[in-house]
Amino acid sequence: MRLLVAIPVFNEERHVSDVLAQVGRWADDILVVDDGSTDRTGDILSDTPGIVVIRHPENRGYGRSLIDAFHYARRADYDWLITLDSDNQHEPARIPAFIDQAARCDVDVVSGSRYLVDLPDNTPAPEDRRQINRRITRMLNRILGLSLTDAFCGFKAYRVAAVSRLSLTVAGYAFPMQFWVQAVAAGLRICELPVPLIYNDPNRQFGGRLDDPEVRLRHYIDVFLESYRASAIRRGRVAG
Repeated sequence: MRLLVAIPVFNEERHVSDVLAQVGRWADDILVVDDGSTDRTGDILSDTPGIVVIRHPENRGYGRSLIDAFHYARRADYDWLITLDSDNQHEPARIPAFIDQAARCDVDVVSGSRYLVDLPDNTPAPEDRRQINRRITRMLNRILGLSLTDAFCGFKAYRVAAVSRLSLTVAGYAFPMQFWVQAVAAGLRICELPVPLIYNDPNRQFGGRLDDPEVRLRHYIDVFLESYRASAIRRGRVAG
């Protein structure tokens, strides 16, 4: 099995060196997508041997970084892609557990869940994030027939051949809304894996209007509805 670990990065000079060092213990092939960082992140990446870096000249969004990672993994003929965040809120030591889960359950997506199990080292999530996650997760489960407990965790393992069938375009933080719709429409097999709930910086912002929880929730719902209206799922149900 050829495995690639991809890490989206934006202004993470505080954490990126430590995250890369930890990931390097569990994976030989590491891709970093630098999404237009303006701090020292770019210099740190340039000084880090043994990694591949895709650089965006400006900030294009979290979703765009993941889409670029999917494209790279497909072109380079990897079998599996694991994504994790660059802010020390995901534990790289759990990378083998994702691969074991994928093999044991014979699935296409292993999605980390911070709410599937109440792990002893969990930290409190900001209340607005927990509430939005809960509402969106319930909506996805009800409309798409999923059984998720965490719609937004970025710690995931993807079968590259499976996600290559998707046509993902959402560049920002609402990327999961389009991803889940298309994953269901394409018949991807999905399971969850417990991961710790870690918030090193509960005051971290999304930026711009999305810092307002009501605006953020409405944005997520709008992107979901747009993706659902365009999906084969809705067309099939309407036709039926």
